[in-house]
Amino acid sequence: MLFGHNTNVSVGGKTFHVQTEDLGASHALIDTAVYFRGRVLHRRTNHYSDLLPLDPGREQALKLRVDEQHRNVVEDLRSGRLSLTVPENEKPVAPKAAPAVEQTANVLHLDLLNPKTWLSGRRAFLQIAVRDLRDKAVEGAKVIARVEGAAQPAEFSAETGPFGHAQFEFDMPRLTGGDVALVIECSKGTARGNLRFHLRAKPQAPRA
Repeated sequence: MLFGHNTNVSVGGKTFHVQTEDLGASHALIDTAVYFRGRVLHRRTNHYSDLLPLDPGREQALKLRVDEQHRNVVEDLRSGRLSLTVPENEKPVAPKAAPAVEQTANVLHLDLLNPKTWLSGRRAFLQIAVRDLRDKAVEGAKVIARVEGAAQPAEFSAETGPFGHAQFEFDMPRLTGGDVALVIECSKGTARGNLRFHLRAKPQAPRA
């Protein structure tokens, strides 16, 4: 079962169309696009490989993620947190039906190849694979890993090789609690992809 939403949002006298869709288990991506007169002005994607293989319970979790992503984009647009530049004096572009892969050609697929062993003590070792929606390895993509919620900024970068792989090795910074996450992002040209893993900060021992 595929989930999706379509909503028209009026901001400052202009009407934007927000479309969110589940691209199916073969891609495991939730894709949200904001259109103005048929042109895509903003795109937000999130991977849900952690829910595969889908079963009735995980399908419900996926539906909630689709709902939440669509709602967040709509709310960001209405509140002004998402500010889009509208092309002036351009004729409307008639929407054209196209295969899902063509509509989302600017989406990259990331995989953490060692999800159970990437952290040993305080030492992190990430093995990342980057592929396009046709499941081909992407060489020369820039990959960034960062730890959100760390006491000190922690960001690392690498580039994929001929097989679409990139590696990171670093000491995990001290986590301060709150919204703590390992975020992995990649880009090549206009194509983008990201993964986000929520982390749990260890409670600090009380001071004497």
